[in-house]
Amino acid sequence: MEKTESKTLNSFQYHISGTVPAIASKSAAHRLMIAAALSEQPTEIICRTTSKDIEATALCLAGLGIQVEKKGEVYHIAPPDSFIEGASIDCGESGSTLRFLLPVIGILGCGAKITAHGRLPERPLSPLYEEMIAHGVSLSPQGSNPLICEGRMQGGTYRIAGNISSQYITGLLFALPLAETDSEIHITGKLESRPYIDITLHVLREFGIQITELSPAQYPEPLASDITGIFRIKGGQTYHSKGIYTVEGDWSNAAFFLCAGALHKNGITVTDLNLDSLQGDKAVLSILSEFGADISSHTKENGLTDITVKAGIIKGIEIDASDIPDLVPILSGVAALAEGTTRIHHIERLRIKESDRVKTVIETLSQLGADISEENNTLIINGKPSLTGGTVDSANDHRIAMTAAIVSTRCKGPVTIQNPMAVRKSYPDFYEALATLLH
Repeated sequence: MEKTESKTLNSFQYHISGTVPAIASKSAAHRLMIAAALSEQPTEIICRTTSKDIEATALCLAGLGIQVEKKGEVYHIAPPDSFIEGASIDCGESGSTLRFLLPVIGILGCGAKITAHGRLPERPLSPLYEEMIAHGVSLSPQGSNPLICEGRMQGGTYRIAGNISSQYITGLLFALPLAETDSEIHITGKLESRPYIDITLHVLREFGIQITELSPAQYPEPLASDITGIFRIKGGQTYHSKGIYTVEGDWSNAAFFLCAGALHKNGITVTDLNLDSLQGDKAVLSILSEFGADISSHTKENGLTDITVKAGIIKGIEIDASDIPDLVPILSGVAALAEGTTRIHHIERLRIKESDRVKTVIETLSQLGADISEENNTLIINGKPSLTGGTVDSANDHRIAMTAAIVSTRCKGPVTIQNPMAVRKSYPDFYEALATLLH
């Protein structure tokens, strides 16, 4: 039988405090790379750290014929003379890479065979899948690996549910400005993870792409009653690079160490974060404050901020996860060690992440001694002063592995994480950063 890789943490033996630098935001990096690849001019993207997901986007762009070269902390990206027809590309386990690039490949008409790994081939593509087919693209059946895309996608009206994946909308927002005709994206139902759309729109503006957003009341014609928003996109636009861009710090991954700070009286500082960021996971600060954590900050001359979080009297709260699904695992860890009960609502989309995160969050924290359950798409967590420790399986999910590691710092016994290197997906040096905090 193949031996399962594991990592055992005895963090309970240590005092926890110190400083960790923010890593580069993969949300920003994906978007800047794709916009640069579609631009008429070469671009330099300063990206202080990398990860498997960021590398997946870089490799896929190179596979399509774009010139991508990394020197130190800088990606040099230049447009190709022509895109490779029917290229074979590998997006790894990166859902962002797949869902952002699929419409782009469709609009370019170059076609591709796209290989995916892990749970990604099983994760849904509907309704993006059906909308692309309706607008001229041929796609192999969902779940095919590789997924084959052929034909050229046309402009027009696209109808996308807002509560499944904002990544579908981002992919279309990148692609449709390149269509020959004008397009509209009609959003049905509630648009969840709205901050990720805002990041996309910001990057598009930085590259000279104009997109108009309308409410149903502003639309000149009657609309179906379930449409809640419209993105109007003029065709025939051109991406214009300003030459150099810097990837900002990643709030999603900083959240793990900010939450760790809330669990320890000496506190943890995460450096070089942007308080004006559009990243939705910046909400971790207000949530930790509501829990009762002590938060302070220092903004430096370069405009970036060092944030320190220390334990206060941490008490259970109510959390709406609609716009912050990636924070749920680590916020659940904080809740497991808070006084009283925490309820985390609107967790439906966690079921289609790298793992079924409703299931894996409950299993992981339960194995470590937490009192956690799910009812009607709400996590219910009754906090305890400390947890016991134990053995958990990350289910090859980076956020589950990192959650278990942070929670281990408040467990009475060792914590063994099976498949610990799932963290390479977003934060390859996570364990090394954690080790610097153990004294």
